[in-house]
This record gives sequence, C-alpha cells and structure tokens, in this order.
Amino acid sequence: MRKQLVLPVTLIAAISVAATACQSPSGSGSASANSAHTPATASSATDYNPTPYDRIKDGGTYTTVGTFDDQGNPFNGNAMDTAYKIWAWYNADAITYSPTGDVQYNPDYFSDVKVSMEGGNQRVTLTINPKAVFNDGTPIDWTAIRATWKANNGSDKAYAVSSTDGYDQITSVTKGKDAKQAVITFRGVNPSWSSLFTTFLHPKAATVANFNNAYVKKAHPEWGAGPYTVGRWDAHSGDVTFVRNPKWWGKKGKLDKRVFVNLEWTAAINAFKNGQLDLVPATDAEGLKQIKGLKGTEIRSGGSPFEYSLYLNTRSPVLADKTVRKAIEESIDRTQIARIQFQGMDYSEPLPGSAILYSFQKGYQDNVAAVLKYAPDEAKKALDAAGWKPGSDGIRVKNGKKLALDYPLYDSDPLGKATAGALRAMLQSVGVRLDIRKSAQADYADVMLNHTFDLALSGFRSDTPFGMSHLCEAYCSDSINNYAGAGTPTLDREIHAVSRISDLTEQIRKANEVERRALQEYAFLPLYSGPTNLGVKKGLANVGASIFYSPLPEMVGWEK
Repeated sequence: MRKQLVLPVTLIAAISVAATACQSPSGSGSASANSAHTPATASSATDYNPTPYDRIKDGGTYTTVGTFDDQGNPFNGNAMDTAYKIWAWYNADAITYSPTGDVQYNPDYFSDVKVSMEGGNQRVTLTINPKAVFNDGTPIDWTAIRATWKANNGSDKAYAVSSTDGYDQITSVTKGKDAKQAVITFRGVNPSWSSLFTTFLHPKAATVANFNNAYVKKAHPEWGAGPYTVGRWDAHSGDVTFVRNPKWWGKKGKLDKRVFVNLEWTAAINAFKNGQLDLVPATDAEGLKQIKGLKGTEIRSGGSPFEYSLYLNTRSPVLADKTVRKAIEESIDRTQIARIQFQGMDYSEPLPGSAILYSFQKGYQDNVAAVLKYAPDEAKKALDAAGWKPGSDGIRVKNGKKLALDYPLYDSDPLGKATAGALRAMLQSVGVRLDIRKSAQADYADVMLNHTFDLALSGFRSDTPFGMSHLCEAYCSDSINNYAGAGTPTLDREIHAVSRISDLTEQIRKANEVERRALQEYAFLPLYSGPTNLGVKKGLANVGASIFYSPLPEMVGWEK
C-alpha cells in the first residue's frame, strides 16, 4: 500500500517526519534549486538511530504531536497522511521497507511468502502466522486478504477507495492448503505487489458501510492487531494514547505508552523545548534555531519521500482551457519557490521532475523539464492569442471576465504567506490576478476533494518505493486523488497498460513516457520536496529521517 495522502503544507509539517521551511521570498539564505552548488539528486541521507531490538529497554513513553484524522481508514480516498500514522499503531504492519526500498516481511503476520509464475500470471502465496488473530478473536486468515482486495479493486463503486492500482490486476484470492494460507493470482505480473498488503482489513471492516464510515473520527481496536492497542481516544482534545496489547502473540512492544498530543505548531515547538515532547519537526530556520543545542536532544536530518505540487483545477471555468493552464505554469519560477522553502536551512535540491519517482531513485527522469520551461514572455503571448487582453489595471480580461484565480491559504505562518505572495507576484507579472483566500485547516479535505479552488498547493508522501505503479492515482481522470480533475480516456488506457508490464525496468521506462503525456495536460506542477529536520531526545531508537523505512511499533523505544 502506498500512502500518497495529501495535507496542507503546515499540517504535514506538524505530524510527519519530513518538513519544508522558509522565511521570505527575497532572503539570502541557502543556495537556490538551480545554483552551482545544487546536487544532482535530492538527498537520500538517513539519520534515525537504527538500534537492534535487544538494545532497546523495556518501558517508557514516546510522545509526539499528532491526532486522529476525520477518516481513519487509510484505504479510503478521504484519508490523509495522519490516518496511516495512527492506524499503524493498532493495526497490522505486515510488510515494511528498508530506507532504500527493500521489502521486509513481518514474520508475526506472514511466516512465509512465495512468488511464482503460472501460465504467464504471477501467483503470490502468503502463509499467515498460525497465532495471528484480530483483537476480537477472529483468526487472521485468507479471508482478510480477500476482503482487502475486494474492497479496493474497484469492482464495487460504492467503496470510496484511495486507489485501485494493483488490486484491479488481481483475478482471485483463494484459500491455500488451509485457512492460514492466501493464494493471490494476478493478471500478468505485478512487480510491486507487496505495496498492496502492507496492512489489511478485518473482514467486518471491509463492508461498504464500515469501509466508508466506521472509522470517521473513531477507532475500532477490536478489528485491529499488533503489539499496541488503543488506551485513550479523546474525541474532545484529539489526544490519542496507545498501550501494550494483552492479546498480542508476537514480539512484545518495548514502550509502555505511545502518545499523540494534538497541538498547534508553535505550541509543539515550545512543548519540545519544555521536555513535554520527544520529537518535533523543524519546519523553518527559526524553528531549527529554537531547538538546536537543547540539552539532552539532537537534530536528525536527511532526505524525505515527500513532494509538494501545485494543482490547477480543470473544472474551473477559467482553467478549463489548456492554453491558459500552460501559460500559468510557464509563469511560475519554481527556483524561487524552492529558495523560499529552503531559506536558512543549508539545503538545496534539483527541481523535482516527476510525481512517481524521486531523483535519488533508479529510473527517475525529469519529465517536467521535458514538457515545460519557465517562460513568462511565452505565457504572455499565449494568453494574448487566447483572447485574454490586459485591462487598465494590468489584469487580463476576456468577454468582460477578469483572469482571476482563487488560491486557498490554510495558515498565516511565514512559509505559507511567502509562498502565496511569490505566486501572486509571478502571476501578476503576466496579467493574472491571484486572490488568496484564508481557509481553515479543517476545510482542507473538502476544498480539495470537492475541487473548490483554482490553484492549490498540496503534498503527498510515498511510503513505498513503487511510485511508478501509482500512475493512476496521480493522473487517471477518475482518481479521487487527481485533484486537478485532468485526464482523458486515452491517457487512462495508457496508464492502466503500464500496470500490466511485468519487467520492472520496462515498467519504469514506460511510466516515465506516459507521465510526460500526463504532464502535458498542464494541470499538475511538482514544486519541491525538501529535507527532514527533526529535534529528537537523545536515546530514541529507530526514529528520524528514514526515507521509505517505517519502523515496526515494537522497534520504537529508548536505548538501554
């Protein structure tokens, strides 16, 4: 499963292990994205204090900022990044990845995994740990794998799924030698199949009603499994506490408690300084300055599997014209946006060129540069030709309507304000007015899912290395996460064909080719990724800048 779940920039920073930062668009901080000192790829460095299980002490509490999402089912298309972070602490973590993306099977769930071929079709046989059981006593067996597949394969449109990619390539999930073995048969080959079953659903959670509604602002620990379970779920404060699960059969969790505290960003920095939090992201140079050098703490820095992008809503009357969308994108100086984000952070990276792979991954290509360049003069000519003529105030007009775009801003911190101000100035220079609308963070999902914007900045996180297998999630015309609403039936068919390519190298090559065509819809523009900078109490094990690695809950704790 890939957690490509989007949030407003400021909210991402408050709950995630990766963050971006800025002070002002005109400062003289670190090198810009196109400076002579810019590395060839974004950072793939890790810094998370890897510690063996037997060197982690029993007991203790681990507390960070965070809260539950409105939609707590991470398979649901309305879920945000928060959903998986909370889910992973009281549900199955069956498959994880190393920082570089190597697959790691958790023997507490899958005691054996075999991949074979029959008649040109891939078959995956999962042998489930005989002791594995959900908290309500229901055995974890092949029916959980089948239920997860059926809910996500797209055959029943009543399920509000995040993505059908990969699940729709499965032709059957059947019982193997006994109920503790699931046999998954694919149409053709899916080289990234492991991302589909990193976790799974209790069969009761996989009905349409429960899939869509049961986890809305609620937890269902009885349908979960793992070393921890819900101890306190405070619907009023938003705080969540996980405690050891007495029904867990596997490797014991080291912590007594895992606590998420619902705090605003400034309050989180202060709470860390006061010793109330064990970890906090540094989202700008000022935040980094405040937490650097605190007694008993350290800064853990590295790369991130994040990308922030600009969405152009094709359902907007003004942006329905592709010519206008292309002109908007040509007017945006991504180098300046990157300079804003990384001001004072001693960090630089190349401009991102893809939504499917990061520049530090094998097979990455700069697909944005292949189809678009920063060319405001060309943008002016295109808008002139499209009938948008400058008015007396410099803002273009066509048929009595001004070329004005709505841009939601979810916070008034310097980063958000500086980015919005820079975009406004860039667009104004070509005769486009950007109306910045202050919005509540709580409205973010509604704004994006209901397409009530013209331009919007949003981000996603990849928890698996198989981004090319999620072309459809980003670009299919009917994808719930295609916030721009762009695409065509022809492009959809090409995208689906990529998922049927059995050779991983060829799949990546073809995915890059198709992405270049998708980017020529000019509705989606990758802007920046950014570093991970975390203030962490010394001794915290297996937590930090870790790219694709998410530690199993029982591997998180305090060094002996």
